[in-house]
Amino acid sequence: MNRREFLVVGPAAVLNPVLAAGQGKPARAPKSFFGLHPVIEKNPKAVFIRRTNVPHKMDAAAKLREGLALAREIFVPLDKPGIPVTHRIVLKPNATGVRSRRPPEENWGTGTDPQFYEGMVLGLKELGLRKFHFIESTGYETWDVRGFNDINDRLGVEINEPGRRPRHLLEGYETNWHTVPDGVVFKRIPHYAPVGEPDTWLFNIAKWKAHSMCLTLSVKNLQGLVAHPFTSFCSGWDTVLKVPDYVKPDINPRVEEIVNAFFERHRKMGYARYDASGNRRFREAITPIRQEIWAHKTCDNLSTLNAGLSMIEGIYGRDGDGFDIGNDYLTNLVMFGKDKFRLDTIGHYLGGHEPGNVHFLRIGKERGLSDTFNPWEIPLYEWVDGKAVPRKLTDFPRTPLKTPYLQRDGEPALHLVDEPFDYERNKV
Repeated sequence: MNRREFLVVGPAAVLNPVLAAGQGKPARAPKSFFGLHPVIEKNPKAVFIRRTNVPHKMDAAAKLREGLALAREIFVPLDKPGIPVTHRIVLKPNATGVRSRRPPEENWGTGTDPQFYEGMVLGLKELGLRKFHFIESTGYETWDVRGFNDINDRLGVEINEPGRRPRHLLEGYETNWHTVPDGVVFKRIPHYAPVGEPDTWLFNIAKWKAHSMCLTLSVKNLQGLVAHPFTSFCSGWDTVLKVPDYVKPDINPRVEEIVNAFFERHRKMGYARYDASGNRRFREAITPIRQEIWAHKTCDNLSTLNAGLSMIEGIYGRDGDGFDIGNDYLTNLVMFGKDKFRLDTIGHYLGGHEPGNVHFLRIGKERGLSDTFNPWEIPLYEWVDGKAVPRKLTDFPRTPLKTPYLQRDGEPALHLVDEPFDYERNKV
């Protein structure tokens, strides 16, 4: 299938879920409940890795087949109480789509693969689930670039309206407000409905790609659940101290004092790259203080959310700035688990970075949202034909996904954050 054939007829040609599964496996009989495979439930602190078999990143049928096959293995129908199939499933892929002078397939790795996402949704529908909500703070035009709107229309997935007027936020129109416990930046955060409602289950499907925040994985992916203009986490003090009047009541009045105290303590402890100037080639310079603010906004957000399962789609990984600068590499890995921070720690390590040097992973532990950022402490399993096989970290290949994260003077614009880190000495 050439590029034109894929873009015009490719997705429609692989809709049959039995054909896509590759082996004609019959659909499972739905029951009143569903849940995760018992091994995943019994190992909430573990990370699971599946090796996929996709020959080319634009092979739509192969990617859909991998998504459906994995969904059939990790999501199971249940007789006993689990998650009722009447629940609404909140789907949060990384739906970023970049329009640039480059052909679309050169920017395919800017977000979660659409056909893999489609396969996962088809697998969930086999369980009898019927209520799906796609939530994303970017806009319709970006969702169209890689076909998410078409997929959601065909599968009956409702999509949210990303725009928010001030009165929408103030009146709670299709918005759910959540109080941040011990918030550093925010007192409250608005999420697009139905996020956080009682009869919902959140499925977080991130992409394995580089970004100015190092790698943008499952933790950062949940930033896209936050309603505008609160969803802007990366722009430093401007989106904290210079916000519109209707946003100010939900900002911690002591934010400058608290964030600066954190920052100075971290700088004095000698953590890597607190002396970096930031790279202005990539959209905007993300300086150390901007990283600090982003990390605390992210931790504030995570303290209000509970994902049923988090996943990093790495059928092909991407380096660069997360947008139009960067290249894709066929890597054939999918990582998943119940603990977002542990999952992202493994994702950073296998992406060529040392997790101890990534500020938000340490800050997450410091704030009590995680219990480790040491990749060597995390139990790993390879997911093989529906079974979890214990593995070592060294059993999996590392792919150097270079990033503009906190560039130092004289360092290439894209680089690895791979300075040695003493995990025994620096436990936070």
